[in-house]
Amino acid sequence: MNRSEQTRTGHGSATAGFLNTDWNPRELPAGVSTRNVVLRTQDGAATSGSLYSPGATDTVVCIMHPREFMACHYLIPDIAGAGYAAWTQAPRSVGNDMRLEHEFALYDVAAGMRFLREAGFKRIVLLGNSGGSGLYALYAQQSNLAPEKRIERTPGGRPTKLASLDMPMIDGVIFVAPHPGQGALLQGCIDPSVTDENDALSVDDALDPFAPSNGFNAPPHSSRYDAAFVARYRAAQTARVARLDAIARNLIAERLDARARVKSAGDAADSRSRRVAAHTPLMTIWRTDADPRCFDLSLDPSDRRYGSLWGADPFASNYGSVGFARCCSPEAWLSTWSGVSSNALLSKTAPAITQPSLVVEYTGDQACFPTVIANIYASLGSSAKTHRRVRGDHHGRALAEGEEAGRYVAGRIVRDWLRETFPQ
Repeated sequence: MNRSEQTRTGHGSATAGFLNTDWNPRELPAGVSTRNVVLRTQDGAATSGSLYSPGATDTVVCIMHPREFMACHYLIPDIAGAGYAAWTQAPRSVGNDMRLEHEFALYDVAAGMRFLREAGFKRIVLLGNSGGSGLYALYAQQSNLAPEKRIERTPGGRPTKLASLDMPMIDGVIFVAPHPGQGALLQGCIDPSVTDENDALSVDDALDPFAPSNGFNAPPHSSRYDAAFVARYRAAQTARVARLDAIARNLIAERLDARARVKSAGDAADSRSRRVAAHTPLMTIWRTDADPRCFDLSLDPSDRRYGSLWGADPFASNYGSVGFARCCSPEAWLSTWSGVSSNALLSKTAPAITQPSLVVEYTGDQACFPTVIANIYASLGSSAKTHRRVRGDHHGRALAEGEEAGRYVAGRIVRDWLRETFPQ
């Protein structure tokens, strides 16, 4: 592997250059060193990571998200302060899930695991926070399998070659505010009242979640959707995802058919076929922030506030330009964002996780609801698993003024679990 390294040691020095307010007000404990590395994946992509080491330890806790920069994750000081190393890794495309296919993101994870094994760590614990849960659960599942039993093709049809990927096994799993996979998350919040994928403003009034006639109330008053509406709504969400799957598969098929024609015709191929063969279309998915649980607080009740991760104004977040899966390739839609087709769903992967597992739930989470967390925990295949509930929002922030931030409580839970499960 090609690696570039930089080491800094000392209290606070390891955070230099990182612009992330989640890191403060706590710095790294004194004496923790930071080693920044660049790795080359087995399929030739570049990924990077930071290793925070408190000194002699054979156990490392890994934190990663398939599309976000996590080098300043708020749990790193707790992990290092407990005497364990922390590894944070960036995916090959930070901040861009336009072409994110989880099967190939496994190559990024595997590069990090190989580096850590070569660095001398005997025990590796994966910590999946939010969207990191789906990626790490998929890695745990696939690395637990014999190579020939791993996923052979992505949902979009591309060969994964996972059978030849070196995937070091891991020793434990921690989930903090896990959602059930990005596809399952989106299926819960996609707006099924869209009648035309080419018209972002098209609405089926009978399914409109923001119509008072269907039970909607504007903030701060909780909406009240009846059970029959919710049942129709959920079925329509699945149907919309299935329609989008069909669109994605048709786009892929058109490109592959054109490539086959060009290959067969050679120099005689027509220019239209050449253009179609070279073109990778992008899907624009509008209206993806409309989970009834965000507006009707009586549905799967918890300590959460009105609204979603994107804000308390459902019109702004659902109809605006920023949101989950807004723009992606057909392959990325099927692999990452489809609750029907994605392999990175905890309903598919969690039963294969037999390693010791910890699940930390935030009771005010606006994306990970109590029933969902309970299902994730119940589906884990481990016989040594623990579930802890902590007051806090999705990011572990305090729910009330003057209250301790949930992330600090979560940090102590993670620390105690590590010491009990992987004593030094």
